[in-house]
Amino acid sequence: MAPPQGQMRPGRQLAVLALLFVVLYLLVFLGGSGSIRDRLEPRLGLDLIGGSRVTYTATTANGQAPPGDQLEEARRIIESRANAYGVSEAEVVTEGDRNIVVSLAGESDDALANLGQAAELRFRKVIKITGDSSAALVAPTPSTTPSGSPEPTPSATGADASPTPSASAGGQGGGAPAPSGSPSATPSAAPTPTPSASGTASTETDQSGTRTPEQLLADAKRKVGDAAWAAASALQAPPDLSTDPAAVMQFEGFSKLDGPEVAVLDPNMQYNVPTIGCTQLNGRPPGSIQDASKQAVSCEASQKLFLDVAKVLGTDVSGASGVLDQQGGEWVVSLDFTGDGQKKWTALTREAYENTAGACDASALGDQGKCRVAVVLDNEVISSPEIQGVLTGDSQITGSFNSKTANELAGKLRYGALPLTFTQQEVQNVSATLGTEHLKAGLLAAGIGMLLVVIYSFFYYRLLGTVIFLSLMLSGLLVFGALIVLGRQIGYTLNLAGIAGFIVSLGVAADSFVIYFERLKDEIREGRSPRSAVPRAWARARRTIISANAITIMAAVVLYIVSVGTVKGFAFALGLATVLDLVVVFLFRHPIMTMFARTRAFLSPRVSGLGRVLEKDPGDEPAKPRNPRVKEA
Repeated sequence: MAPPQGQMRPGRQLAVLALLFVVLYLLVFLGGSGSIRDRLEPRLGLDLIGGSRVTYTATTANGQAPPGDQLEEARRIIESRANAYGVSEAEVVTEGDRNIVVSLAGESDDALANLGQAAELRFRKVIKITGDSSAALVAPTPSTTPSGSPEPTPSATGADASPTPSASAGGQGGGAPAPSGSPSATPSAAPTPTPSASGTASTETDQSGTRTPEQLLADAKRKVGDAAWAAASALQAPPDLSTDPAAVMQFEGFSKLDGPEVAVLDPNMQYNVPTIGCTQLNGRPPGSIQDASKQAVSCEASQKLFLDVAKVLGTDVSGASGVLDQQGGEWVVSLDFTGDGQKKWTALTREAYENTAGACDASALGDQGKCRVAVVLDNEVISSPEIQGVLTGDSQITGSFNSKTANELAGKLRYGALPLTFTQQEVQNVSATLGTEHLKAGLLAAGIGMLLVVIYSFFYYRLLGTVIFLSLMLSGLLVFGALIVLGRQIGYTLNLAGIAGFIVSLGVAADSFVIYFERLKDEIREGRSPRSAVPRAWARARRTIISANAITIMAAVVLYIVSVGTVKGFAFALGLATVLDLVVVFLFRHPIMTMFARTRAFLSPRVSGLGRVLEKDPGDEPAKPRNPRVKEA
């Protein structure tokens, strides 16, 4: 016989709940890696497991504090980069009038090192190339005869020891990695350098923030000496070391200059003086060659590259993404240009392909006799491929990328360059000792709170207390599994504030029990049997339970939107626990109560917890209210 209309089938709802658990924990165990214990660990925040913290200090042209709006914009970009890297619960805040403090949970030193890069992208044509001879020239020995300029060779690494790989650009028309070139013994003539404060450096202070460009230039002249300075200013090209290696010993003083002092020199002097090496050039302050209207010098491996003015900028790139190249099977960074940017890129590749006006020296030409175009990010040459065709469409930066490095570079380009130049201070490791104690205290508080709720439930509701206990256990398992899955999928991190949100949710769950059970007692008092009272009590209590939980969820959503930092974790945890409590209410509490209502134990006042409500004789009719207007005979 079919059940009466409106009668529920509790088995179906319990089956749906069981299926939900199976799917959730399949994601937990199959979606992770490592041991079973590793797969059952949620992602924890900085205050629980420790991590790293670094301070970035903004430098400005006048040495004063930067404008507040620029500092806030830089903070927003750094935070977006951190989120793009998949870093969970990154805390990025401003401190004082020139500092941005970034805190990341776990082992995140590499990500911290890259977040503060200016990410000023420039595409510059390579005009000429020479080798870095500074090591051989500083301290020659009688038994060592320096040879000529080394043959430039392509390298898969950048100019320094940073993990960012060098790459080759590609796209429509094809761009291949730059082959080795042949350095010219007599590079094309360059204008006589005139040292002045208008060098390539865009920053006006050194790392200590105390010296102006004029002071840096004066310090450089003092270290070098007037004779060496005059000789360097007269150079039209790097000296030919194979014919007269001792002649360049007069430039030994330039090897004593530090990065900020080299940065204020004219680009021609940086390139022509053989004792200015890549170590010094790589040590220049961030943003030293960001001026697009000036020529610049940078390094790739052990070669110094003299670069033309930048004719395509990062602002000409409309989008960037790390993708897996289907043809080569390697990770690349795909670039999408704006309308004007595409025209500029096409014009630049045409200049390089045709070597317009012979601007590129023979040393800068590739195997096919075409110019190279350097992809410059901040002070570093990422790659310098030979252009083998006029590129009329979107292009790629290819090379020794993996998924992480390709997406990191794409994130920098996608979110734009920082409006300020930052210097990175020392990275600090944050201990989780205090956080571990707080975690233990929080879990202890949650356990005590849950235990008190269960004890009170069994004392006051008896058999119904079993429903409360099982509901809380199921809610806890759902929350735990959701934490693990959300940590992997969206990077949600559990912190102390989140634990507080879960503890508060226990009170919300307990309220729904009280509403339902007290409504059940009211139905029985009105003369209904326990079996018929259960569905009627549910129908009346359901609206109240949904309304109460909906208000809590809306409050959590609003708090999440308007709050910052760890308060977001509290709001997210409270909202998540409340939603999952509603799932348990509909898929477990209601059907299990329907099943209990069909048992004999539920009809026993001592066992069910309904107490005196069931002890009342069902045959007794309620006393009729007395009407004072009717007089007794």
